[in-house]
Amino acid sequence: MHDPFEESLRDLLKASPPRNDDACLDRVLKTANRQVGVGDLFGLMGLWGQVVVTAFAAGSNHRAPVSRRTQRSTNKAG
Repeated sequence: MHDPFEESLRDLLKASPPRNDDACLDRVLKTANRQVGVGDLFGLMGLWGQVVVTAFAAGSNHRAPVSRRTQRSTNKAG
């Protein structure tokens, strides 16, 4: 199965001949961390948006004030 994330990391490792393996590994790990972090951030924003839409949908039934009194009981009092 083709994984573009794994392929981009492999390309980073092959991009330049490493003089220092630790520096090359650090560069690849920073890039991987950045890519995963951005994906998590978008996922979090998507969930937050879903929560906001659900809250508005649940509250839309209560836009107008709700009274337990019926028209009958108010007419008797007046």
